[in-house]
Order: sequence, then structure tokens, then C-alpha cells
Amino acid sequence: MTTHKGGCHCGRVRFEVDAAANIKADQCNCSICRMSGYLHMIVPKHAFRLLSGADDVETYTFNTGVAQHYFCRNCGVKSFYVPRSHPTGYSVNVNCIDPETIESVTVNPFDGQQWEQNVSKLSPISD
Repeated sequence: MTTHKGGCHCGRVRFEVDAAANIKADQCNCSICRMSGYLHMIVPKHAFRLLSGADDVETYTFNTGVAQHYFCRNCGVKSFYVPRSHPTGYSVNVNCIDPETIESVTVNPFDGQQWEQNVSKLSPISD
């Protein structure tokens, strides 16, 4: 286990997350993930800590309203959120993790355009 640090583009939102140094990420092709270039690493809530920027975080929801998409109101980057598929965890955007602690990233494609049929194929929460 490694403690990774990361955040948004402007640096106002900073977090740390406990996860493997060899990261397994899901690349979803749903509309929001495809447009934002999001790479998902899903972790339990206890493994994620918001270090700064709580006052700079805004929430966006759509469709079922279950997923809580958090983004920096200053730069617009979504570095983490609570996913519909894993509401007891966080999805951290691997692209927002500082690279110093990452040994490797394995990217698994996920067909989020057909979310209902494929949700069981998502990676489980990483401990």
C-alpha cells in the first residue's frame, strides 16, 4: 500500500489516497468520462482523505442523481467523486494523482455507454 497525493489543476483541491503503487484503472466511455478523460481507481471511503479545498468543491449530478461528481469550482477539474456503481467508496481520477508514487498503471476499458449491462464488470473497490 502506498499513500498517493493528488488534486485538481489549480491546486486548491488536494487529497491523499491509500492504494497500490501498481494501479489498476477503469477507462469508461460513458458521456461524462469520455469527455473529461477520467481514469477510475475505486477505493473504500476510509482510504481517501480530502486535505484541502473543501470550500472549493462543487457537486454535479445527472441521470439518476446517485453519483456525486465533485469538481473544483476554480479550475473545473474532477479529481474524485462518489460513483453510482460503488456508493460506499470514492472513484479517484488516476490522471490527478501526483506521479512520484505511481509504479505502473494498467488501464481496463469499460463500456459505460451500456452501463446497466456492464456494471458488474467494473473493478471492485481496491483495498
